[in-house]
Amino acid sequence: MSKPKLNRIKIVLIENNRKSKDLANHLGKTVATVSRWCTNEAQPSIETLYEISKYLKVDIRELLVSTSNK
Repeated sequence: MSKPKLNRIKIVLIENNRKSKDLANHLGKTVATVSRWCTNEAQPSIETLYEISKYLKVDIRELLVSTSNK
């Protein structure tokens, strides 16, 4: 069974014409770490999600998969 998709970081990066490498540099994280978030292999902390939302200038809720459609 595959892991559930919990975040939309990759989608929001694409929508905002940003690269994961730039996000990694901004956060002081490795490109590999951001890649794992983008593929939902790992999840960032709430604090990091907050920083990502500020960087992308989106509501933090846009970075999460909605549970109301399930």
